[in-house]
Amino acid sequence: MPTKPTILKRHRVARTRLFQVEQLELRFANGVERTYERLASSGFGAVAIVPVTSDGSVILVQEYGAGVNDYQWGVPKGAIDPGETRLAAANRELMEEAGVGAHSLHFLKSIHLSPSYMERSIDVVFAEDLYEASLPGDEPEPLATMTWPLGQLTELLRRDDVCDGVSVAALYMVRDYVNSQSEG
Repeated sequence: MPTKPTILKRHRVARTRLFQVEQLELRFANGVERTYERLASSGFGAVAIVPVTSDGSVILVQEYGAGVNDYQWGVPKGAIDPGETRLAAANRELMEEAGVGAHSLHFLKSIHLSPSYMERSIDVVFAEDLYEASLPGDEPEPLATMTWPLGQLTELLRRDDVCDGVSVAALYMVRDYVNSQSEG
């Protein structure tokens, strides 16, 4: 395994309400020094939840994405609040965005959104044994929901309005997890 570079200096070069940009002065094991910039982590983490219904469908939400200036379908996701566990945050976000809660939540993996440029990660959570429940959320407008058979994931990903990389990765992870549970 390679030796990680030594961080010689780290300082913030920009900050907004949502983002913090850091500059890192690094020295690699071979002596080469470079300056890198990254979006630094802030807050307490985030969760992406894949809620699976009793008939094997996933519940998706439709949200406006400012980055692509369009509405996209994806899995519910959101920030972990101070003092909240990832599973409690997952259940709260489900209630806020999808109008359901889950009796059973399973943490699958933390994934990094863009490890070359971002320190942030998101925890993928599989939710099952769903029940109706809702909480007020922080979205600027009500979110539409739809269900889609998990077994027809390929067809879902052919849609132009499904492009969120976190959702795509989370859906594949849950599909494989569910398949492995039914096999073993």
